[in-house]
Amino acid sequence: MKFTPEEFRAWEHKKITLLGMSGVGKTYLSGLLRRHDWFHYSGDYRIGTRYLDEPILDLIKQQAMQVPFLRELLRHDWIDIRNNIKIQDLGPVLSFVGKLGDPDHGGLSLPEFSRRQCMYREAEIAAMRDVPEFIRKAQEIYGYAHFVNDVGGSLCELEDDAVISLLAQHTLILYIQVTTREEEETLIRRAQSDPKPLYYRPSFLAENLPLYMAEKGLGFVAQVDPNDFTRWVFPRLFHARVPRYEAIAGPHGYTVTSQEVAQVKSEADLITLVDTAISRQR
Repeated sequence: MKFTPEEFRAWEHKKITLLGMSGVGKTYLSGLLRRHDWFHYSGDYRIGTRYLDEPILDLIKQQAMQVPFLRELLRHDWIDIRNNIKIQDLGPVLSFVGKLGDPDHGGLSLPEFSRRQCMYREAEIAAMRDVPEFIRKAQEIYGYAHFVNDVGGSLCELEDDAVISLLAQHTLILYIQVTTREEEETLIRRAQSDPKPLYYRPSFLAENLPLYMAEKGLGFVAQVDPNDFTRWVFPRLFHARVPRYEAIAGPHGYTVTSQEVAQVKSEADLITLVDTAISRQR
């Protein structure tokens, strides 16, 4: 949605989609707004609790069936296994998506990794298609005045124009941009030490995996150190995503900086910041 500053301030039921890399402040803003009568819709939480819930449980049960004691309990329905996914802790989704490489170090084969990547992409698309219905639920069922859509960092990777159009039709898209080298390095270090579920476009993976293997002198994907590859590839993923975010924000939304977001301490601060972003673009 596009607005004048006056139209945005007068918007009775504000609906904002937060766009940007993991760590730029999307969940921070969402948590702040939640305390001010905003419904917090987490795309990753929806993915884990709705669209990947059964595949995650199947994976857990497959592992448990290899333990004789647990195998008997499961086969007799004497125990129940469930996911315990939290907005701030997406561990089960991270475990399902997995990492590429040596199976002796927890890695997945390229076909299996690609299969799970495809499932993750479809789940994220489905979660974003749910946004209009959750906007309705937030107002009609739960009585929230406003709505914030906290999307995953890989939204720009989905290559699905219909999803972007849908979000632009129902929400104001606010892109949180990293503008300094220091912030960029901090985000990369944070993502490397505390990873979130990552989706790689097939073309991105096809381009960068051979580069990594050549640099490390590896002949087979099964020789790839999963953690080392994740650390190596993330800076490249970061820089590949920036123009994709900008391509969404330019025609469909507005841009603020992560430094500006860090100064937001209240709902009023965010409203003022969005107002400023709209004015800047105009």
